[in-house]
Amino acid sequence: MNDKQKEIMLIAQEECAEVVQAISKCFRFGFNDAYNGATNKEKLEEEVGDLLCMINMMMDNRIIDRLSVEFAIDAKSDKIRKWSNIFKNEETLTA
Repeated sequence: MNDKQKEIMLIAQEECAEVVQAISKCFRFGFNDAYNGATNKEKLEEEVGDLLCMINMMMDNRIIDRLSVEFAIDAKSDKIRKWSNIFKNEETLTA
């Protein structure tokens, strides 16, 4: 691992923590609660964008493989469909 890769991963790690914090604020205070001129939803959107930027940088710099990430996304979607109620209403509507 070179210095550039380390820095990208460090910033990605920090962004993960900021996403966790933004989600916690949404749960505690709701999406529409505002602080410093931004709602919790807007702050969450900003932090998710920052994290996605770092994920893209990890793929662009070959720290992680884009196809492997896409495969993992598909596998997680399949698990969620099987073990979660998130998609239950959609499947009932299309059945």
